[in-house]
Amino acid sequence: MKKENLPNEITFKDIFFEKAESSDSQFMHMIIIASKPDIIKQAPLIMDLKKRKVPFVVAHTGQHYDWNYSGGLEEEFGINPDFNLNIKGATYQKTAQIIERLGAVIDFLQKKGKVVIPYVHGDTSTCMAASNAAYANMAACVHVEAGLRTMTPKKEILDSLISNFDFNSFYEALQIEKNWERGSVEPFPEQFNTRAAGPAIGYHAAPVKLNRKHLKAEGYYMDRVFVTGNSVVDATKFAQDRAANSKIFEKYPVLKNGFIRFCIHRRENLNSKHRFFAIFEAMEKLIKEGKNILLISLNGTEQAIDFYGLREKVKELDQKYSNFVYSLVWPYYTDVIAAMEKATVCATDSGSMQEEMNYMGIPCVTLRFNSDRPESVMCGGNLIAPPIGKDVVLSIIRAAEEHADKLKQAPKIYGKNPSKKIIKGVLGVLEKEGKLFRWEHERLGYNKLPFWQEGEMKW
Repeated sequence: MKKENLPNEITFKDIFFEKAESSDSQFMHMIIIASKPDIIKQAPLIMDLKKRKVPFVVAHTGQHYDWNYSGGLEEEFGINPDFNLNIKGATYQKTAQIIERLGAVIDFLQKKGKVVIPYVHGDTSTCMAASNAAYANMAACVHVEAGLRTMTPKKEILDSLISNFDFNSFYEALQIEKNWERGSVEPFPEQFNTRAAGPAIGYHAAPVKLNRKHLKAEGYYMDRVFVTGNSVVDATKFAQDRAANSKIFEKYPVLKNGFIRFCIHRRENLNSKHRFFAIFEAMEKLIKEGKNILLISLNGTEQAIDFYGLREKVKELDQKYSNFVYSLVWPYYTDVIAAMEKATVCATDSGSMQEEMNYMGIPCVTLRFNSDRPESVMCGGNLIAPPIGKDVVLSIIRAAEEHADKLKQAPKIYGKNPSKKIIKGVLGVLEKEGKLFRWEHERLGYNKLPFWQEGEMKW
């Protein structure tokens, strides 16, 4: 098939060009995946588009490309990308490649007469760069998981963890919104990514009302901001329905008896020796006390372990303590969810895990000074454990175990059938307006008045 000046680095399946030439619809929905969370949370949207028989293509940028981070999930969810941008290099190079290569694909489809509807997810570098590529082509995106803004408890609340920790007062203080502040650059670079994507969005799918509140404060038009819930709910349910088939407990039988899961991968925790050691040493203490511990190690975790000279320590813990399970990222989401059903606490610096734990009713401890899912803390199911020191982290994790019944009572806040709601909402806007991108004269309705001259120049 002729690639018609498309970049040679992109690999296409023939079906992509068949879809581009099809006259079934003027609209071409484009689901963009890249990182592990992208794939998990975009998969339910792909499934819903299939059910509705809506024309779409799946674009993979190549941000995550190996089996554990991408291939296993694609197989699990039945995702077959129509093309892959095959980005490589440093972060700034990958960002530039996404803008250039995806921009060329969108331009190609537009010249075939398609109105392209890109779907970007969350706060990934792909979200930021892909929305830029779309905007440059005057194509507005659907932002799945829009309005993620980090909030940090006020310093006096965090200071109380050092001086005189009292669980009840700390727990209650975290549930009061006025005790939180906005403006953090953490997580890095995710907070930049989600904020930078905002102006390129034509449909903000905000998981909860707090996300909508953030977007309103930043000046976005509310007729394009919708509280939809979070598609992670659909993905988690998909995995729960298949969890009985998981073999994960055959591989790690100790996890059947309950465990605390650790994952440390945020750049701000890896970049700071003090923060990394505060978390690592708290985990080590719990291992030596006999707690069942699962450490899921990501690429960044492995780099930090080596950089800080902890490789031999990790090997020693792994060999000496049968209650310690040390593993690289698992390729299948069903295994993750099957195992987490047995978890007593999830101690994490992940964003998605905070959402999943809320839906599953599992106490969560966020190993950060703040959270980009503060609603999960304000509703009572999640605790902030700032890595000020080992003892602070330990005290919060122990409190989460001790008061697990209270944390489990937190309401499930991420909605029902969110993916269906998102797709239905997007289709509704397209039916009414014909596109997501709009000029101000279109938003204000002047183009509908009899004196308005129709026609526009194509760039």
